[in-house]
Amino acid sequence: MDELEKLKKLLHHWLEHNDGHAETYREWSEKALAHGNRELSEVLGRLYNETKKMRGLFEEAIKKAG
Repeated sequence: MDELEKLKKLLHHWLEHNDGHAETYREWSEKALAHGNRELSEVLGRLYNETKKMRGLFEEAIKKAG
């Protein structure tokens, strides 16, 4: 497998891994809120949103990798 093929596989893996992290941040945001820590919940919510935005960059990279 050449380097570009390896990168393509890594990009798909990273995209899935990124989505998994986003969902974890969302879950912990809800837990923090349930425990009365609104400020922490808001930060974790922002982490979720920013991580979800990265999906578009991964998709763009996958397209450009061919």
